[in-house]
Amino acid sequence: MATSEKNLSVYDKESLPNCKDMKIGFVVSEWNEDITQNLFQGGFDALIDVGVLKDNIVRWNVPGSFELPYGCKKMQESFDMLDAIVAVGNVIQGETKHFDFVCQGLTQGIMDLNLKGDIPVIFCVLTDNTRAQSEARSGGVHGNKGTEAAIAAIKMAQLRKDAKFYKA
Repeated sequence: MATSEKNLSVYDKESLPNCKDMKIGFVVSEWNEDITQNLFQGGFDALIDVGVLKDNIVRWNVPGSFELPYGCKKMQESFDMLDAIVAVGNVIQGETKHFDFVCQGLTQGIMDLNLKGDIPVIFCVLTDNTRAQSEARSGGVHGNKGTEAAIAAIKMAQLRKDAKFYKA
């Protein structure tokens, strides 16, 4: 596994841009809520740690991971002043093809938002074979993918800002 030798919560605070004025949104799936809450909390804590103001963090909930692209799209449309959005979800392999359809649909949906929209959407969706794998990546032995996604959001927000500067 890609994360078997990696702690997802490690980041270099000194290498990040000034985050004080950044505004970050989270769209969080309510399905497997204990996992998604841990992912959100890891991301939230990382943002606060690097200087994002609490009032500059927005959270919306959606019923499940398949609904994440729609929730992110609506957040993009409603908050044009956001610098980045983090889509937080968890899909665990079951006995049917449902896992494949949900993962494929939400992945394509988030990719489409990134290619068609102006606000970066970060993929923070655990797609694991077992609940234990999800627990290990949402604050367990492998750290927290939510932390990693929040740091990616900051980096992509800065890239967006820099690209606008060079375009002008």
